[in-house]
Amino acid sequence: MTARYDIAIVGGGWFGCAIADFLTKRHGKIVIVEREPALLQRASYNNQARVHNGYHYPRSLQTAYRSRINFKLFARDYPECIVNDFVKLYCIAGRLSKVTPLQFERFCNLIGAPWKRATKVHADLFQRRLIAAVYQVEETIFDSTVLAAILAERLSTAGVEVRLNTTVECAGADGNTTRITLSDGSEISAAIVFNCTYAGLKRVPGLSENLGSAIKHELTEMALIEPPTEMTKLGVTVMDGPFFSTIPFPARGLHTLSHVRYTPHGSWIEDGDASRDPYTMLSQYDKESRARHMLLDAARYMPCLAKARIVDSLFEVKTLLQRNEVDDGRPILMERSAPPTIYSILGGKIDNIYDVLERLRTDGL
Repeated sequence: MTARYDIAIVGGGWFGCAIADFLTKRHGKIVIVEREPALLQRASYNNQARVHNGYHYPRSLQTAYRSRINFKLFARDYPECIVNDFVKLYCIAGRLSKVTPLQFERFCNLIGAPWKRATKVHADLFQRRLIAAVYQVEETIFDSTVLAAILAERLSTAGVEVRLNTTVECAGADGNTTRITLSDGSEISAAIVFNCTYAGLKRVPGLSENLGSAIKHELTEMALIEPPTEMTKLGVTVMDGPFFSTIPFPARGLHTLSHVRYTPHGSWIEDGDASRDPYTMLSQYDKESRARHMLLDAARYMPCLAKARIVDSLFEVKTLLQRNEVDDGRPILMERSAPPTIYSILGGKIDNIYDVLERLRTDGL
């Protein structure tokens, strides 16, 4: 027997769950198919948990502007998971930065992002010969475990069916619907299907063959550190170039530490080669940590980081659009085929979801 649904969503990460939550207002029967044993377990958890407010993208005005708009929407819709009890600093490096302090200030003014010069106490934490300017800004983080609990409760209340530990074996058109065979041997069909598998976006048989945009995968490492006392309630980003960022990670009570040079362990362009499945490559990777290299380089700019203790590392596949390597932009990928209707969606930041929802409203969903 084939179970029939109005909407089938492949991928139970942030985008898949948020889309399901949105669609429950207009559609009755929805199912989420997720390969992990719980929702929001992969890239939705293994990231810096930053809710961007535009500052990170001085070389991509479109991304920065959309972040400013979406920042407020996310805080409105998910206040329970927002964490803002820390001071956020953005620093412009004196050398190798692609943006000068004056350019950063003008950029913030252009997108309406609040900023001010950091206090002397905070500015003195940095090596003045390496850091040209330190700014205090308004940016928050989120607790992904709380976010997952919120969405799980909303989906359960709305009657969304969630099939965990399940993958798609194959899919194909069946009139105006898509028939999907699952790894547990069952079949489902739906009038509208969403492919929200992130790194697996071009790996779902029958759902991704016509996806045109080139995507790039990176094997990445996010270090988890116990910060020095001076940084317990402090988040820092040194930009814009081969630098680092360290901010609180509420899900573990630690700080993440990422480094533009050392966080990526390797990368490749998606070409459909069966031997280069992103999740298989991650599981087989030896995961030799570069956290010590990250910390040593970061301590050159912020000496107190030499007292930090490395606790753990989060390894994950990061997937992004190849065309945005130059400007570091993070727009969404949203392609639609019809009939039957299949949406392929890739977002690089948590707030990208509001760009997706705006498109779905335009499409009458």
